[in-house]
Amino acid sequence: MSESENNRSDNTSGDDHRAENQYDENQHDETRSQDDARSARADAGRFAEYERDLRKAERKVAGEIDPGMRAVVVAVAVLVAMLALVLPHTGSATGIEVLTFAPDAAAERVTIVSKVFVYFVAIFGIGASVLALLTRRWIVAWIALCGNAIACVAGMLAWWSRNTPGVGGVDPPSGVGIGLVIAWLAVLVLTFHWARVVWARSTYHLALEEERRKEAATRDELARSLQHKPKD
Repeated sequence: MSESENNRSDNTSGDDHRAENQYDENQHDETRSQDDARSARADAGRFAEYERDLRKAERKVAGEIDPGMRAVVVAVAVLVAMLALVLPHTGSATGIEVLTFAPDAAAERVTIVSKVFVYFVAIFGIGASVLALLTRRWIVAWIALCGNAIACVAGMLAWWSRNTPGVGGVDPPSGVGIGLVIAWLAVLVLTFHWARVVWARSTYHLALEEERRKEAATRDELARSLQHKPKD
């Protein structure tokens, strides 16, 4: 065999060897890329699961209230409202008798606004307030706030009705009772403190939503930067 043929044979063998090495490197790179992709998908899955758990915890915390020392004030106001129901609402009729439409309430000519006020005190001033303290749910506190706010207006109208002559110049048989005054003051206190609690939680909701918007904007910006990143 001539020297030129030997050189051609050596060159062919070298080319084959380089091609085989290049193929092995490509296979290795492809395998590594697949491993990286699987690892990235696994990391993304774990991160998505962690993010779902975090969002669930955020929603739970966002739906709760922390009245702090206001809980003591609200509890005392609830006890005062309960005491007010057993005291005279007007004349000899107590708040409980107004609730139950007792004969004494009818004899005292209790108006509809007085009945509405007493019912709102019992349902929202006592019931909803106790439920909000026990459950610590923001929505229950918000309901208690709305009910007590309406009770404040109803109590003012009930007070006015007990000092206003009736139709045909008939005077009310009696004026405002101590129970009505105490109950009205109690719902005023409850309205103020529930408003502070609900407002503080509403501010937290707004801050949380703003933080989520910033996080979403950051993720979008990162995704766009990765899409426009030049490939090596």
